[in-house]
Amino acid sequence: MAKIKCGLEIHQEIDTKKLFCECDSIIHDNTPHYTITRKLRAVVGETGEVDIAAAQEAVKGKKYVYEAYDDNCCLIELDEEPPRSLRNEALLVGIQVAKLLKAKFVDEVQVMRKTVVDGSNTSGFQRTALIAYDGKIDSSLGPIRIPFVYIEEDAARTIKDEGDKATFRLDRLGIPLLEIPTGPDIVSPEHCAEVAEKIGLLLRSTGKVKRGLGTIRQDVNVSIEGGERVEIKGAQDLKLIPKYVELEALRQQNLLEIKKELEKRNVREVFAQIVDVSRLLINSKSKVIASALSKGGAVLGIKLSCFKGLIGREIQPGRRLGTEFSDRAKMAAGVGGIFHSDELPNYGILPDEVEQIATHLDCGSHDGFVLVADMKNKAEKALQAVIVRANDAIRGVPKEVRKPNEDGTTSFMRLMPGAARMYPETDVLPIRITKEMTDSVEIPELIEHKTSRYEKLGLGHDLAELVAKSDRAALYDQFVKSFKALKPAYIAELLMTSERTIKRQFNIEIAPADEDFCALFTALEHDEISKESVLEILKEKKAVKEVLHKYRSLSEGELLRELTKIIEANKGMPINALIGKAMAELRGKASGQKIVEFIKKLTKSS
Repeated sequence: MAKIKCGLEIHQEIDTKKLFCECDSIIHDNTPHYTITRKLRAVVGETGEVDIAAAQEAVKGKKYVYEAYDDNCCLIELDEEPPRSLRNEALLVGIQVAKLLKAKFVDEVQVMRKTVVDGSNTSGFQRTALIAYDGKIDSSLGPIRIPFVYIEEDAARTIKDEGDKATFRLDRLGIPLLEIPTGPDIVSPEHCAEVAEKIGLLLRSTGKVKRGLGTIRQDVNVSIEGGERVEIKGAQDLKLIPKYVELEALRQQNLLEIKKELEKRNVREVFAQIVDVSRLLINSKSKVIASALSKGGAVLGIKLSCFKGLIGREIQPGRRLGTEFSDRAKMAAGVGGIFHSDELPNYGILPDEVEQIATHLDCGSHDGFVLVADMKNKAEKALQAVIVRANDAIRGVPKEVRKPNEDGTTSFMRLMPGAARMYPETDVLPIRITKEMTDSVEIPELIEHKTSRYEKLGLGHDLAELVAKSDRAALYDQFVKSFKALKPAYIAELLMTSERTIKRQFNIEIAPADEDFCALFTALEHDEISKESVLEILKEKKAVKEVLHKYRSLSEGELLRELTKIIEANKGMPINALIGKAMAELRGKASGQKIVEFIKKLTKSS
């Protein structure tokens, strides 16, 4: 594999109210209360230029529908009211994380607007602020630089994209988000996953970030020697990160090979004329073509000189240069896709039709062609995007943002944004970061340090890590201090696994509260119940204090009397059978160890 240069951008939601208003940071799946519709346009940034990525999005002319709720959206999310001050609680979490990363603080937090015209924000920009810089985090292969720590508002979430119209939900818009980029110090796919996990654990160590799917997202930046920085946007599955890095490196390597081949073929630039080939395909058996023509559309084509055999060359598993052309065509014009000469005849297009098209486009033996079937204006826009991408192939690897796919491959999203997208937010006052403010924020114990501490208490590594990562870690620490007669490993096992065990053994779902565990451990500490009764108590799905009396342990005298009755009623029964019968009858009323011990004494004396 080619030498990899890699960096990460971690985006983690903070568990507070929204960043610039008083709305709750909650996500809904129920029917929205109302919708609004907008169109967005690109504007010039602080440099006086329009950002390239914003311009590309604006030219699509898409309509954006925003779904909203009364309980977590207000006029600020709708961009009908100016934002309020940046939430101090969220800022303090950012300061805590920056201290963990050993970063230096800026003198003043100045909120900026970052132009985003893909519909994910009603205003056409995202508010973001730098709070610290020049941090670092350790890894197995050396320190990883953290050049900046930002706090920003999360974007609206995509519900569906229908080509010329996209629907977003505003419940996520405005949730406070920490953005933590790394330097390009990551050197392998496995190293990338390690660093992502380390930063994720550091963030969770604060106890103040959201948990669950979608609350943390990783953007992975990858390049190889001779390639370009490509950003894989929003990789959520940590296990897939090594594959994304590996397959992006492979993609860039193959694109560089295509570049070399085009150089050998003396291709310097693509000048392609868009030609209408509809009349050649009036009787085509292709469903896509027949559908387009029946709706009054057209089949347009371009010749790609000296591209034969390269359009169909695989660059990632199941993806070819032609797939990259198709991605660009879909994003630019919302067409269904393209046909290219390296995959034809196929899809209902017959050999003689392929020959006629090649002749009509004046293709030589080394030339390829691309077709688009749709409404004429959309087909033209799609082919113009293909021409741009074909010229990118001559130069090698284009700088772009790509979407992660479930199989580890990626698809084109948009061009890489530039510096022209930033300008100051004039509606939010700057905030001074003082020494008193930073000193007031405590540094929490890291999860990896907590894991080591738990192992020293006698927990196995997996159990120690499970407790350290859980929301019950503080509760566990409290219980270990309070209940000295109980082993720390037993407390951890019961806290972490009782719900899963009862679900597996009895198919009963329970959700004990902290007070329930406290009542259980108190009763165990004072020998009021036996350990054998714990699961029986929990599976009743009631407040533990209400059912404890049913499982009170027998005194030694009571136990002797009960065992004597069992022995008298089952004379001649082997001792092992007696023990089994006693265990069944007295389950939860006495420990198994005492039952065995007393039965042996009673049978021996008789």
